[in-house]
Amino acid sequence: MSITRLDVGTRMSSIVIHQGTVYLCGQVAKDKYQNITEQTTTMLEEVDSLLTQAGSSREHLLSATIYLKDMDDYGAMNAVWDAWVPKGYAPARACVQAAIAEPEYLVEVSIVAAVAV
Repeated sequence: MSITRLDVGTRMSSIVIHQGTVYLCGQVAKDKYQNITEQTTTMLEEVDSLLTQAGSSREHLLSATIYLKDMDDYGAMNAVWDAWVPKGYAPARACVQAAIAEPEYLVEVSIVAAVAV
């Protein structure tokens, strides 16, 4: 059984690949002081980068869990999310309100995807 870990730190790996499945660690915005639209946009840019590094893409998304600091941001986050997910490739998804490790962050996402064949 082969497990590949990329960008391994003490607490977590950015990417873990096992049996054709890619697991990304939670992703947040590049700038935690921006609004929800900008935070969602830069968060998803980082997801794109990690998916590419793992040999996957948006078209191979399996599951997403989105954590919002405040559900009042649900509509604005979804506007960015809906434009980012390719039509016909929406993953299984959950969106919950949660306290995020640093209070300035408004959104975080955890992604599972398949390796592109």
